[in-house]
Amino acid sequence: MAKKRFYVVWSGLVPGIYKSWDECQEQIKGVKQALYKSFDTLEEAERAYSSSPHDYIGQGEKKEKVKVSPDSYPREIRRNALAVDAACSGNPGMMEYRGVYIGTGEEVFHFGPMFGTNNIGEFLAIVHGLALLKQKGIELPIYSDSRNALLWVKGKQCKTKLPRNNKSEELFKYIERAEKWLRENSYTTPLLKWETDKWGEIPADFGRK
Repeated sequence: MAKKRFYVVWSGLVPGIYKSWDECQEQIKGVKQALYKSFDTLEEAERAYSSSPHDYIGQGEKKEKVKVSPDSYPREIRRNALAVDAACSGNPGMMEYRGVYIGTGEEVFHFGPMFGTNNIGEFLAIVHGLALLKQKGIELPIYSDSRNALLWVKGKQCKTKLPRNNKSEELFKYIERAEKWLRENSYTTPLLKWETDKWGEIPADFGRK
């Protein structure tokens, strides 16, 4: 008797956990850059689905991310600040974002993966940082390398062209919540553009280029 397997589809027609290869195939057939993997137990599959697919896929090929010391950044960069960034497997695809404290390289928050686009992730990351800092009563600037996201936050609206459908509905609820927060809250947090051409990758970069 063949051993039962569970199949995680991070990026496909309908991401989720499937109990047969046939079901999995239906979700990835014809999908460019589909992300999926099989697991021996449902517990492993559930843990993987709630994590980044890059923690499980292409381990042999995955490049080790080089940690950059804050001391190596140009003096004009503020160390006592947050850096935010997003990553997306395909665009649209499975998106995640995070915030990192520049002074230590410590990850302060992380969200995803969830179906979306990189620009939406960048927008949500900035708002997440703003809301967190205000909640904690902390005054820190936030760096982002996304000009679009910075403009969207300034305009208090996520101007994405991503269609709202069954795949993106959950994400749009987060977008609406972020826009509502921007409309209802004031903040003095400086939002700064990370100049990648001059300084290299932003400290919150996921290192998947």
